[in-house]
This record gives sequence, C-alpha cells and structure tokens, in this order.
Amino acid sequence: MRILKSDCIALVIDIQQKLFPHINLNAELEQNTLKLIKGLKTLNIPIVLTEQYPKGLGKTIASVTEILSDLTVFEKTSFSCIDNAAILKQLQAIGKRNVIICGIETHVCVLQTVIDLLAKNFCPVVIADCVASRKEQDKNTALLRMQSEGAIITSYESVLFELVRTADASEFKQISAIVK
Repeated sequence: MRILKSDCIALVIDIQQKLFPHINLNAELEQNTLKLIKGLKTLNIPIVLTEQYPKGLGKTIASVTEILSDLTVFEKTSFSCIDNAAILKQLQAIGKRNVIICGIETHVCVLQTVIDLLAKNFCPVVIADCVASRKEQDKNTALLRMQSEGAIITSYESVLFELVRTADASEFKQISAIVK
C-alpha cells in the first residue's frame, strides 16, 4: 500500500520532560523525531500533538515544542489517544486515513493508540526509529504486535521519501537536506 501525502496526518504522542530521560536511546529518538516533524511540516502534513497527564509527566520536551509551537496540545489521561474524544474528533475532522505515528512509550500509549486506530478504520504508519520505550525489548515486542495487527512499520527517512515520491517534487531538496 502506497502512503500518499494527500491522505496523511501525523500524531506525536507524549514526548514529555519527566519520562523522556528514562527512554532507551533518547538522544537518537529526539534527533530522528525532529527530522520527521520537520519533513512533515515541509510537506504540509497536519500534525496532532498529545501529552499524557502533563501534571505528572511534564510538558512536551523543548526541542519538539519549539518546532510545533503553533499547535494546540491535546492533554489526555487515557493511554490510547483514541479514548480521548477531542483527539478522535480532531483526527476524524481532518479526514485523512493514514496516521503517521511517533512518540513514547511504544508498548503503552503508542500500541494502544494503534490498535484503536485500526478499529476505527484508520491506517497507522508507525515510524520505528521515532518511537521508543524505557526497555528495548518492550519496544520490539510492541512493534511486532502492531505489525501483526495490521499497522505499517517504517522509518522516518523511508516515509518522507515515499511522501515526496519523486526527485522532481518541489520539496525533494528540502527533505534531502533534513534527512542528511
């Protein structure tokens, strides 16, 4: 199945200050996620940003907040973003089928969101190098489950070039510079 720019929205899940330092390979996650977000913004893909119980886990980390400062943050207490009526309503209102997903933790909020997106007839596109957990094994197990449930698992560079489609695209040079 081809992932088309015209049918995509992105969901940035719970990359928050108090949990982030405990995430496995967090510096790599941060750099990959920033490249993904910059690419998505270059391609004008709508983005939804969530925070899990920010009173306890803090706000979104500064580097992500800086490039998404124009967005409303959707606060939630449910692990699945889809259990939050406002987030679900926002995704449905934008009307795109493919949901590009990055965030933490892979085996909790990301996994439950993916399963619920599938149940609502969305197509989750999980960016494997832009999701993480405290333990690598939890991430790997969750990615396997998501894939077996029907989610697409890919990398940030792969999805960005798939969305661009051709070296003739006006955004190609910008995307190439972002992923370098």
